[in-house]
Amino acid sequence: MKHIAGLLLIALSFSAAAEPAKPNVVVIFTDDLGYRDLGCFGAPDIRTPRIDEMAREGMKFTEFYVASSICSPSRAALLTGCYPERVGVDRVFFPNRGQGGLPPEQVTVAEVLRDAGYATAAVGKWHLGDEPEFLPTNQGFDLYYGIPYSNDMFPARSMAYAEDCLFREGVTPIDIQRAFESEPTRKNPRSMRNKVPLMRGEACIEFPADQATLTRRYTDETIRFIDESLAADRPFFVYLAHTMPHVPLFTTPEFKGKSRGGLYGDVIEELDHETGRILDHLRELGIDEKTLVVFTSDNGPWLTRGDRAGSALPFFEGKFTRFEGGVRVPAVMWWPGTIPAGGTCTEPVMTIDLMPTITYLAGGTLPDRPVDGQDILGLVTAQPDEKSPHEYLFFGPHAVRWGDWKYHAKERFMVKETRREDSGPTLYHLGDDLGETLNVIERHPEVAEHLASALAAHVERIKSSSD
Repeated sequence: MKHIAGLLLIALSFSAAAEPAKPNVVVIFTDDLGYRDLGCFGAPDIRTPRIDEMAREGMKFTEFYVASSICSPSRAALLTGCYPERVGVDRVFFPNRGQGGLPPEQVTVAEVLRDAGYATAAVGKWHLGDEPEFLPTNQGFDLYYGIPYSNDMFPARSMAYAEDCLFREGVTPIDIQRAFESEPTRKNPRSMRNKVPLMRGEACIEFPADQATLTRRYTDETIRFIDESLAADRPFFVYLAHTMPHVPLFTTPEFKGKSRGGLYGDVIEELDHETGRILDHLRELGIDEKTLVVFTSDNGPWLTRGDRAGSALPFFEGKFTRFEGGVRVPAVMWWPGTIPAGGTCTEPVMTIDLMPTITYLAGGTLPDRPVDGQDILGLVTAQPDEKSPHEYLFFGPHAVRWGDWKYHAKERFMVKETRREDSGPTLYHLGDDLGETLNVIERHPEVAEHLASALAAHVERIKSSSD
């Protein structure tokens, strides 16, 4: 009934249409953005007026989680609606033959939406396999424009990319071949680190990619795709996965040195500006009330990078860990006329919920296989008394949240100064201890036992579905 009610709400919001209109969807997924890196989430030195505007005109989610605190699994979870272990993505993929990727037999939200008549585009960082069978164009996306993995990696398949690459400023494939065959490169292939290919579809179009202009060019491509979709009279889905603020940090000269937050702040402020360009374009086209825009991050900040990383405050730790600083991320949703302005959702939800929610909005059909995410349209549209559809939220086989309780079967630390003698099992009460500083497992052994059992059952369910 909730799904039917949600679709009726959308139908009523577009009274000019003879049948329920399919809303457009733009998901903006940043890389390593910290919880406190946006003005609307308390950033003291970084200005984000356009995303703050999104929050005032839409809804802020203060208990929004990712299923993993590392790149590839987090992205797999968002796109499939499944815990990453269920779809065979429990590690980061590196650019090399035989490393694998998101299995093509898994069903992405792009595949579901394309079947429902949508034009689909993946713009930006992919990081779910760089061999052709794993690229976005073979995972439900009509268009792909971006880099296939993290911007600090180096292309082990470099010459394969170079064969069909259109080089800038007169650089030719023979020039790049000589560079790769040079003595320093042969002895130290990692000297090519940060030199990544920009791809369109399955072909390299620029090597090395000019990373200083990626944020702007990703927005240009998104706007172009929106225009082309409208010209073809098709609803659109854009998965805009920004490369930034993953290190190394790059920004255009227009933003360099402008933020009180240093280079990291410059990068975030440019991301904010480019987000505003998309919102402005939707308004100019008159489709803002027909478009859901989601802004969030793939995991918490890479704290060991010092001043090149963001802030996870008030939470503990960051990327690579299951503490709140690694898995709780800022999130804003904007849909004028459908999402009430100025709302705040304090219910625990996760990126796995986006796939089923968007599917129901589009009138699509979920795949005939287990999907862990739930429809959260009632929360997104601030329906009275709506609660999180999850009894538990799991973070791999090592941690689980239940109400205000957070149980770690095993803890992982990244920042040297944060390491503790007791690395698990541990139990924290987030209602009293957002920073996960006080282990109360000895005071509440029955809660710990319950959550250990729930976590073990979850691991067994995942294992059984994969066998």
